[in-house]
Amino acid sequence: QVQLMESGGDFVQPGGSLRLSCEASRNIFSLYSMNWYRQAPGKQREMVGTMTPSGSTNYLPSAKGRFTISRDNAKNTVYLQMNNLKPEDTATYYCNVQGIWGQGTLVTVSS
Repeated sequence: QVQLMESGGDFVQPGGSLRLSCEASRNIFSLYSMNWYRQAPGKQREMVGTMTPSGSTNYLPSAKGRFTISRDNAKNTVYLQMNNLKPEDTATYYCNVQGIWGQGTLVTVSS
């Protein structure tokens, strides 16, 4: 079974940027759509963005224009570039593909 591992979460001030990574144990992102989700404390998990095998993307309205999903097929890795971060972006971020989840990476945005 494919394993997913997120990384890149950190503490950042409002207006800052982070790039999250989701590395798969084998080629899967070029075969299936993948999703980035996040879950803030006390809140339900929500989808932040999606990338299809062809590279098309869609984003949560509040993430549009600030977040960008990209992919490196050679590294079996998908990225989530997050710019102009806001305190409300604080959450654990997860990648998901075909019902498989990573362990998550924590992003904290605070002054």
